[in-house]
Amino acid sequence: MASTEQAAVKTTPVAPQLGTSELNEMLQARVEVAEKLLRESLMEGEPFLTDKINHLAIAGGKRFRVVFTLLAALYGDKPTSQNVYKAAVVVELTHLATLYHDDVMDEADRRRGADSANMRWGNSIAILAGDYLFAVASDMLADLGAATVSHFASTFRELVTGQMRETVGCAEGEDPIEHYMTVIQEKTGVLIAAAGFLGAEHSGAPAEVRDALHAFGRNMGQVFQIVDDIIDIWSDPEESGKVPGTDLREGVFTLPVLYAMRQEDEVGARLREILTGPVEEDALVEEALELIKRSQGRERAQEQVNLYCEKAEAELQKLPASEATDALRELLGFALKRLG
Repeated sequence: MASTEQAAVKTTPVAPQLGTSELNEMLQARVEVAEKLLRESLMEGEPFLTDKINHLAIAGGKRFRVVFTLLAALYGDKPTSQNVYKAAVVVELTHLATLYHDDVMDEADRRRGADSANMRWGNSIAILAGDYLFAVASDMLADLGAATVSHFASTFRELVTGQMRETVGCAEGEDPIEHYMTVIQEKTGVLIAAAGFLGAEHSGAPAEVRDALHAFGRNMGQVFQIVDDIIDIWSDPEESGKVPGTDLREGVFTLPVLYAMRQEDEVGARLREILTGPVEEDALVEEALELIKRSQGRERAQEQVNLYCEKAEAELQKLPASEATDALRELLGFALKRLG
């Protein structure tokens, strides 16, 4: 293992600052417990395998789903039970596995500042590494009981449906914006929702609290994904680490792009000419980006961000007033701060 990777193994993700210093210290300590369990689970197996399945975990990541699981657990009387930590790790392992598969499908070169697994070892190894992560998650999931296995099976079914829906594309006569919103609910929202559900469930939180956290997670997932899609076009690459127009090159047209294409003016007309599939020529990518920036795409997408923030806040209103609820409100705001 390279020295840089050895250093990364020792680095624990830093939880976002979401409230009082006491809450942040407590949350960081619990993130470290979950991270230890995650790393231990990734060291089980043959040596030729473990370096591959550890690749993305040691490359970093915000562990956002872990943080949400641990915050959701604060509503029960067993917030530090081993099952809460296992639930957090199951969700994170599933997320990591989907990243391996996404990079193969997208033919990505980089992930989290490092070579993607498919670039480093080839598509077959990357796919098998993702599959193995699902197996590790399933093994841990079995400890959480039949009800949780059933819930997560539904979660995973929806997640794969979203990926398939995006890959197949919008059906003839289907509204592209409705198709996009369904895809991101299935691909992004469902796993974040599961984090809230499982954290509450395994800490012993009341059913109505668990269900509100599940719904809050779905709406927060929509916010995070739409914000990511805005950043893909308007971000400074030096700050975001994203290359503007990546989605355009892959033929994935996100919400601000779809709104821009819908405009009945010269901007919309030209975009409809350019964006008929993946855009491979650099000059056309640059032209499309300039047109989108001249459009109302960002403003229209921001309206949807605001709508889902309102829906998320409505779910928070169902929760008891507490430091944990305030922290969830801060977690939702964490996405909005990225827009600048």
